[in-house]
Amino acid sequence: MQKPTSVTPDPSAAIPVPLLTQQWLDLSFIHWAVDPDAVAGHLPHGTVPDTHDGVTYVGLVAFRMHRVGWLRLPGVPYLGTFPETNVRLYSVDADGRRGVVFRSMDASRLIPVLMGRAGFRLPYLWSRMTVCTAGDTVTYTSSRRWPGPRDAYSRITVRTGERIEEPTELEHFLTARWGMHNAFLGGTGYLPNHHPRWPLYRAELVRCDENLITTSGLPAPSGAPVSVLYSPGVPVRLGRPARPAGIPTP
Repeated sequence: MQKPTSVTPDPSAAIPVPLLTQQWLDLSFIHWAVDPDAVAGHLPHGTVPDTHDGVTYVGLVAFRMHRVGWLRLPGVPYLGTFPETNVRLYSVDADGRRGVVFRSMDASRLIPVLMGRAGFRLPYLWSRMTVCTAGDTVTYTSSRRWPGPRDAYSRITVRTGERIEEPTELEHFLTARWGMHNAFLGGTGYLPNHHPRWPLYRAELVRCDENLITTSGLPAPSGAPVSVLYSPGVPVRLGRPARPAGIPTP
């Protein structure tokens, strides 16, 4: 296994011809620390938990997907624009590529959900969702429709604070993730992404009432989150999936 690549706030490689383009807007990053052994079994074959100072994390990330487009075509204004809330883990493979692994991806547009499930084998789920901004607070709601469980939901409100001029190593670790690992072509593939450096803000978690984490099969969060951040967003390019590569596991 190669040593994991350095955590960098900027992507290391450009994606000149993207597979997909989109914008991620009004994001809230909420994270809890967790023992790597507690989540290792939930990662794809050939990956292990990525850690910072011996700890890994469960992330709840709520945002607005905006104008998803294929290749260099203009983004779609309606079908490509919708709220989304993800439960994610942190992974690294045998090539040292750091990424995220999505345990659930609630979204409010059925067609993108079906395309994500069929085309990329991603755990997209169709939900009723809203994102509402009032002054310095943002509220995200979701209620699972299909395929279930139908009682899965989230109600999240954050209050945004000051701009972070120099993010900490942990804040970069949790947000500067330049790809995702997922089942692909009979193995585990790596889908790279590219975007400008995150503009990050301090945030206060006003409300977090949810069961998305436990319904995705993960342990319930213990105590308050260790990190709550907000970003107005970035434009994003997704590259083509890389060839499967992983860590041999029993």
